Amino acid sequence: MRRQQVYIVMGVSGAGKTTIGKLLAKQFKIPFFDADDFHPVPNVEKMKAGIPLNDDDRHEWLEHLRTKIREWQKAGGAVLACSALKEKYRKQLQSLPQENITWIFLHSEFEVIHGRISNRENHYFKPELLQSQYDTLELPSYGIHIDVDQSPDEIMKEIMDKIKDKSEIGLLGLGVMGKSLALNMASKGFKVSVYNRHVEKREVDVAKKFVAENSEFNFRGFDDLKAFVESLERPRNILLMVNAGKVVDFVIEDLLPHLEKEDLIIDGGNSHYKDTIRREKELKEKGILFMGAGISGGEKGARKGPSIMPGGPENSYDRVGPILEKIAARDKNGNPCCTYVGPDGAGHFVKMVHNGIEYGEMQLIAETYQLLRFHSGEKPEEIAALFEEWNKEFQSYLLEISIDILRKKENGELLLDKILDAAKQKGTGGWSTNAALELGVPLDTISAAVMARNISGMKEERTAAAKKYDFRTSEKEKTKEPKNIIFEAFKAAAVINHAIGFDLLKAASEEYNWNLNLSEIARIWTNGCIIRSKLMEDLVEIFRGHQGHLLIQEKIMREMKIHRQSLTEVVGMALKAGFPVPVMSAAANYLLSFTSEQSSANLIQAQRDYFGAHTYERKDKPRGEFFHAEWKPEID
Repeated sequence: MRRQQVYIVMGVSGAGKTTIGKLLAKQFKIPFFDADDFHPVPNVEKMKAGIPLNDDDRHEWLEHLRTKIREWQKAGGAVLACSALKEKYRKQLQSLPQENITWIFLHSEFEVIHGRISNRENHYFKPELLQSQYDTLELPSYGIHIDVDQSPDEIMKEIMDKIKDKSEIGLLGLGVMGKSLALNMASKGFKVSVYNRHVEKREVDVAKKFVAENSEFNFRGFDDLKAFVESLERPRNILLMVNAGKVVDFVIEDLLPHLEKEDLIIDGGNSHYKDTIRREKELKEKGILFMGAGISGGEKGARKGPSIMPGGPENSYDRVGPILEKIAARDKNGNPCCTYVGPDGAGHFVKMVHNGIEYGEMQLIAETYQLLRFHSGEKPEEIAALFEEWNKEFQSYLLEISIDILRKKENGELLLDKILDAAKQKGTGGWSTNAALELGVPLDTISAAVMARNISGMKEERTAAAKKYDFRTSEKEKTKEPKNIIFEAFKAAAVINHAIGFDLLKAASEEYNWNLNLSEIARIWTNGCIIRSKLMEDLVEIFRGHQGHLLIQEKIMREMKIHRQSLTEVVGMALKAGFPVPVMSAAANYLLSFTSEQSSANLIQAQRDYFGAHTYERKDKPRGEFFHAEWKPEID
C-alpha cells in the first residue's frame, strides 16, 4: 500500500502554524493535528512556568509524534503543526521516506512574530520564550519557505503555488542509465521531472515519448530547460545523467540562468574527480550546490537498485540523501548501498577506483577462460559449469554474467566466438592509473588490465605478428592443469586486485583529507554494483577492524600463504605455454614485491645517484638522512 503525504508546518511559536495548518488540511481534505496537543503534562507545566524545554524533554514527545505520523500516512495523510526547530528534531520525526513528507517552514522577523504572540490570550507559551526559540532554530535547507508577514490567504496562495505539480527531483539526460534511474525513482513514489534536449533528426521528443511510454508514473517531460527547472520544488535537486567531460560543463552553463541560490546539481556520470572538485568550487561562488555521485550497476542496476557513491558538501547529502538511499540497492542487512562518501571529488574518485577494480576482475576472468579453453582444451560449456561451481564460493556478479556469456548461442554457435577481440574502454581505468602515479601508489593489476585492453585494440598488428611468430600451443602440448590450482590462482589474484584498489583509496583519503571509510565503501559495493561478490562482503568486516593494507590483514595473509604457490605456478605455466596473463602476472609480481624485505631498489638508487647525484638513504643511518657518493674515482 502506498503511503500518503503528511505536511508538517514548522516554525517558531506564533508563526501561524495552526492557522495555516488548518487551512491546508481543509484544502486537501485531510485531518489537522497540533503537535502541542501531544506534549506530556510535565512539558506543559514547564512552559506555563516560563521554563524552556530541553532536548530530553522533547525526545519522548517527538517519538510519540513519529509513531502518529506513521499512522496518519497509512490512514490517508494529514497536516501537522510542529515547531521542529532543530535538524535533529526533524530527523527524529522523519520516520518515513522523505518523499512522503512535505516540510513547510513559516518564518519572519523576530519583531513580527513577537507582536503576534503578545496579542494572543490564554496560551501557555509566553512571549519571553520566543528568543530561546529563535536561538534554537536551525534553518532547513529543504522544503517550502514562506515569509508570514502577509495575510493567511496570501500565504496559502504562495504555498499552493509551490506545492502544485512540483517535482521533488529533476533528471536531465534520458540515455539508458537516465531512463532506468527515472523509472526507479518514480516507482519509489517520487515526483520526477525529466528533460532531454530536442535535436531535429537525432533526438526528437525523447522526453515526451518517455513520459508517454511510462504513463503509469506521473512523470513530467520537457525539452525546454527553463520549464524543466521551474517544474521543480525549491530549492531544486537536479540529477545530471550526461556524458562526462565538456558536456557536463556545457549543461551546467545552460542551467545556471534558471537556477537560484541553494539549488543542487548532482553529476551522476563518470566524471573525473578533479573536474568535480573544480565544478563544486566554481558553483559555490555562485551560491549553487554541486555533488559528484558515482553510480554503478548498469541499466538493470539503475532500474532495480544501483550502488551510489555521492561526494560533495555534507549538507547537500542531508537534503538529497533520502532520495538516493531509497533508490539504491540493499545490502544483506537491508541497508541502502549508498552512503555519504566524503567532500568535493571523493564520490567520483571512489567510483573511478570501483571501475579500476572492475577492469582487473574482468581481465582476470578473461585470462582464466583463455587458459582453460585454449591451453587446457576445455569446452565453453565445461568452463561455464566450472565457473558456476567456483561461484558457489565466490558469488561474483562478473563470474555470474561470464557463465551466461559462455552459454549464449546464436544459430547453434557460441556467440562469444563471433565477437571481435578488441576491448573498448571509457577512460576510468586509465584515470585510476594516472591517479596512482600522482599519489605514488602501485597499481599493478589495474594498470595491466588497462594496457591489456590497449594492446587488444591493435588487432591488425597482432594478427600479423601471430602469423610471423607462430607461438601457438600444439595439441600435444595442451595440458589439463588441476582445476583447483587454477581456482586458487584466480582467488589470489582477485584478492590482490582488490587490495591494490583499496590501497589507492587509502592514499587518496590521506592526500585530500577525505576521511574515507573503507569498510563503508566495501559495504555499498556488496550489492547493486558490478564488482559485488562474497569477497566484498568479507572486506566490510575486515576493514571495520582495521583500515590498513588488505594484504597484512590476518585472514587475508592466511589465504595468500595457501594460494601464493598456485598463483606463481599458473603464471609460469601460462607464460611457458605462450599465453599472456597480464593481470595474473601483475598480481604475482605485486605479491612477491610486497612481501620481499630486500628489493632491487637499492641498485636503482645507486644508479640514480651515479648519473644524476640524486642521493640515497643508508641502512646504517636514520631514515631521512641523504648521501652522495663519488662512484668512479677520477684518474689523474
